[in-house]
Amino acid sequence: MSHDDFPTDHPAVVTCGLPYANGDLHIGHLRTYVGGDVYARALERLGQETAFVSGSDMHGTPVAVNAEQEGVSPEAFALDWHERYAETFPKFNVAFDNYGHTHDETNTEITQQLVRDLEEAGHVYEKEIMVAYDPVDDQYLPDRYVEGTCPYCGAHARGDECDEGCQRHLEPGEVEDPVSTITGNPAEYRERTHEFFEVSAFSEYLSGFLDRLEGTSNARNQPREWIEQGLQDWCITRDMDWGIDLPGENPQDLVLYVWVDAPIEYVSSTKQYSERVGSDVFDWEAAWKEGADDDHPEGGEIVHVIGRDIIQHHTIFWPAMLEATGHAEPRAVMASGFVTLGGKGFSTSRDRAVWADEYLEEGFHPDPLRYYLATNGGFQQDVDFSWEKFRDRVNTELVGTVGNFLYRSLLFAHRNYEDAPIADATSDEVADRIDEAIADVEAAVNDYSVRALGDAVTDLARFGNEYIQHNEPWKLVDDEPEEAARVIHDCVAIARAIAVLFEPIAPEKCERLWDQLGEGGSVHDVTVDAAREAPEGDLSEPEELFEKVEDDRVEELNAKLESRVAEAEDDEGDETADEGDDEDHETDDTATEEPMTDIDPISDDRISFEEFQELDVRVGRIEEAEEIEGADDLLKLRVDLGAETRTIVAGLKGLHAVEELPGTKVVVLANMKKAELFGVESNGMVLAAGEEADLLTTHENAEPGTKVL
Repeated sequence: MSHDDFPTDHPAVVTCGLPYANGDLHIGHLRTYVGGDVYARALERLGQETAFVSGSDMHGTPVAVNAEQEGVSPEAFALDWHERYAETFPKFNVAFDNYGHTHDETNTEITQQLVRDLEEAGHVYEKEIMVAYDPVDDQYLPDRYVEGTCPYCGAHARGDECDEGCQRHLEPGEVEDPVSTITGNPAEYRERTHEFFEVSAFSEYLSGFLDRLEGTSNARNQPREWIEQGLQDWCITRDMDWGIDLPGENPQDLVLYVWVDAPIEYVSSTKQYSERVGSDVFDWEAAWKEGADDDHPEGGEIVHVIGRDIIQHHTIFWPAMLEATGHAEPRAVMASGFVTLGGKGFSTSRDRAVWADEYLEEGFHPDPLRYYLATNGGFQQDVDFSWEKFRDRVNTELVGTVGNFLYRSLLFAHRNYEDAPIADATSDEVADRIDEAIADVEAAVNDYSVRALGDAVTDLARFGNEYIQHNEPWKLVDDEPEEAARVIHDCVAIARAIAVLFEPIAPEKCERLWDQLGEGGSVHDVTVDAAREAPEGDLSEPEELFEKVEDDRVEELNAKLESRVAEAEDDEGDETADEGDDEDHETDDTATEEPMTDIDPISDDRISFEEFQELDVRVGRIEEAEEIEGADDLLKLRVDLGAETRTIVAGLKGLHAVEELPGTKVVVLANMKKAELFGVESNGMVLAAGEEADLLTTHENAEPGTKVL
């Protein structure tokens, strides 16, 4: 591994967290897989040797529990879901080089060998621990067969994770007030012998690893707290029948904990890819094993793209396992935020979700959703999906900006100049702007920002619209044909660059654009250097690439969603009524449901103290307030800031009585850029909280002009 800018001479492996093979995929799941696919494609555009791999997580108690409920074996249950995932991902243009699963022969062999390596290195030991046990049903209760209270924060917790509170990984025996999720019976703890991985011995290494780790800041910051609190050794076995057997002597018939074999699938899947294409195309050992050969003494560039709920597994347990067994450590971890739906959490039990198959069945193309998921907020931030927001992003940016430029440019070129090149060379102005877009793409890759990848292209298309509008080639065709040809050549050159640079986000649409440009081969096979090349293909008559989402479609989709949710809630109520007080048949919906909240998520993007000091926030006092003619919700305020009195426009109409505002203390961002609203120049911003515009004020008697520190 290096920390040089991409592309490097080391092979790269991009992975996505494994989906549990136990339920349908919705667009919240797709955010991670689309993000991984976008990033892997972008690396390849830079000329980086890259393998993009993942697989289905076949083991663990969620699979075993659901299989038991359906009356089938865990293997048959998980394989069915694995095959569905393998069919679904390509429908969204998520193109894994290899998509395996954790129960196959390759992963079983590599997992058991790695555990033997840990044992031989002296990092695995036996220990008597307390394991939850259902005395009525006479069975041990690993992981999600038990729930109770988190010992660290007091929230409701599953047996292996505080999923509703601090999100810490929990060891067997830690959950307080344990209850069996199978029967609802109170559980008790009994002693059992299990195997432990000595994670605590790697505290110093892991601190240094986090200092080196690239990716999103949440993946570096969250684990530091766990290290500072003191790492606990990790129980790597479970009392289950379903999983990979503990290698060697195993008198208690233990299986390995699902989080042992799950990340090892990254290695296994890469190996399977190498075996299929040949090590001369991609050498899995050069990527994963430090010192595998003289050309790759440090291993490859490993980038994990995951949901933020599994940061601990990828930044504590997994790198410790890799370090202990002589494997390359991850270069970067990109941890995504969650996706909410209309401001509330997804709920599979209430059918409150936009399902992956449902999106396609509604007739939408996958690439607009890829664009929405990739560019709607920073990757580590929670983002909210609504059909209204989806419509606005598609209509404004894909149709109005990118699609509009491509269609008008190529249609004019096709009608007036059947073949390209239209002119001898691209103008310096346009060539420089394309170079700037390429530099933006390269910077986005090295900043691990899939949003910036999309922004680089929409900004280039925006420039193209301004360029064609400014030069008006339709006015030049008759009187200045050479100048018209030059302008259109430049526009086609921009379109060609968009096809190359936008391919990671909209691969199918960009391949169609490549065909319209008459270029040979596939856009998937070129690097960013192709964006600099002059167009040479024979232009075909273009078709509009992106379709507008109409308002009535949004209303229809919202009505369908509301109807589904209402029906699911009615069914849930009927089931509750039938069950009465019989807790033996209690079901658990929380394992597949995110907390419902109307509060916007807190951003993980942090600013420095120096950046905060650049904000000039002052105490002010409103002296005058009046309505602005023609503005539905704006008021014109005169605010005393001590040294001066300023005019500020604020959206307070209808939320505050105008006549009661004079004399009110407020907090003002004083160095906000001036803006003209309805003919009134606003010189500052009054700060308020929430949709009801709860004005920020002072508790004591700070005078106008006092700076907020």
